[in-house]
Amino acid sequence: MTVRHFLTLQDFSQAELQQLLVRAIELKKGERFQPSAKTQHKTLGLIFEKASTRTRVAFEVAMNQLGGNSIFLSSNDTQLGRGEPIEDTARVLSRMVDIVAIRTFSHETLTRFSQAASIPTINALSDDFHPCQLLADIQTFIEKCGDIKGKQVAWIGDGNNMCHSYINAARQFEFTLRIASPENYTPNQALLSQNKPWVELVKTPEDAAKNANLIVTDVWASMGQEGEQKKRQQQFFAYQVTQNLLDLAAPDVLFMHCLPAHRGEEVSAAVMDDPRSAIWDEAENRLHAQKALLEFLLIQEN
Repeated sequence: MTVRHFLTLQDFSQAELQQLLVRAIELKKGERFQPSAKTQHKTLGLIFEKASTRTRVAFEVAMNQLGGNSIFLSSNDTQLGRGEPIEDTARVLSRMVDIVAIRTFSHETLTRFSQAASIPTINALSDDFHPCQLLADIQTFIEKCGDIKGKQVAWIGDGNNMCHSYINAARQFEFTLRIASPENYTPNQALLSQNKPWVELVKTPEDAAKNANLIVTDVWASMGQEGEQKKRQQQFFAYQVTQNLLDLAAPDVLFMHCLPAHRGEEVSAAVMDDPRSAIWDEAENRLHAQKALLEFLLIQEN
């Protein structure tokens, strides 16, 4: 059987993604959950070159609840890319653990690792994509508003890894995505071109927010960009998500943010605590969505 990986949302079919989210919602409710023999006593390897709160905790708790265990390795604990070829690390770990989640800078690290690995590899975040977060985001929208197909989603801010994953999600879940980013901070042009029917670049945050069912943002300076913080604050000043922006959206609009958030920068403190904000449910759903993902990949593998 071919080993399945989850490096972007495009690695799964639309039907598989829908199945995964149905299962995540079931798991959250505690419905039909009995740890499978195919997940019990399995080991998840977590290789993180970047700091993490939600991703790491969600994966470790999820694996524990599935009847398995996890082992965490920071960049200081491994030889990944530090003399030993990535492919060699993948071959060794494939003989010791059952599944791997990697949080890294270069997306190429994930690609090379997965090509050499004989076990499932999960993208726990790279500079290009963050698909696990999108599973939680779409789950949250479904729980609160129903099917996202045909809805309007606004991305306001940096055209970063989260924005790229929202572009992939627009195609896979068939919603319209309007993106408002400062000049020189727009998302990858090739990715935009590949997804033209679902994605539109607009000039202002107001254009993106108008009649939107979901408004999403992220920090202005991601991990590894801390040195650009002051410059980015000036460039992104007009891109803060405020209650005025939410008021332009649909009456039932939701606000989401993958966290951690910088209150008073990309989002006002008032929006974080607004009844239209779904950020805490969104954060919790990292656990349920990642549990469903681990279960899916481990059962496929066996």
